[in-house]
Amino acid sequence: MSFLSVTSVPRLRWSSPKAFTLRPPFASMVFLVLGLVMFGLGEALLVTAGVGVSPWTVFAEGVTRITGWSLGFATFLISAVVLLLWIPLMQTPGIGTILNAVIVALVLEYALPILPHFDSYLANAMLALTGVFVTGFGGAIYLVANLGPGPRDGLMTGLQRVTGKPIALVRMSIELSVVAIGWALGGTLGLGTLLFAVGIGPAMAIGMQILQLRSVAR
Repeated sequence: MSFLSVTSVPRLRWSSPKAFTLRPPFASMVFLVLGLVMFGLGEALLVTAGVGVSPWTVFAEGVTRITGWSLGFATFLISAVVLLLWIPLMQTPGIGTILNAVIVALVLEYALPILPHFDSYLANAMLALTGVFVTGFGGAIYLVANLGPGPRDGLMTGLQRVTGKPIALVRMSIELSVVAIGWALGGTLGLGTLLFAVGIGPAMAIGMQILQLRSVAR
């Protein structure tokens, strides 16, 4: 349970001094892109597994059921609302906020056709679990780069700063709340949804621990 000791995103040698900058350090950009590619690959693994969509997609599905909007439009509006929540949380966007959407979308586009899908439910469940941890570790890398989080990760870091609670618990609380609301609105969920909701926070925190330990070891 040592991941509960992670109460903020660590700043390492390759972290950018500030999130909003037009001249980001080269090392920070490299780790930002690397982290986002891993983040997108993890999400692609979850989609390929086919045992449940992400919590925010469940939420978007629920919104579509009561509004008649398309899933894409509902997802866009939810992201916009989350970004508005950044204002009272005093979150700072950066180039990573934009690249989050671009790179993750590109990885999904090109990775999904080549990723394996198994006939066994157990194998697909393990694939989903792998996706959660790959997403979490990728998220840890790109957040430590400190060039601006994506909408949902920014909500996590903002709430963590306000509450002072461990990152793992804050993210888990967000994801479980989103799942509960989406399911109440009529969204569909599966094992992969629950694995993501419970596991993404600890996976990110563990990733940050590993990065910090390796940085100290050097």
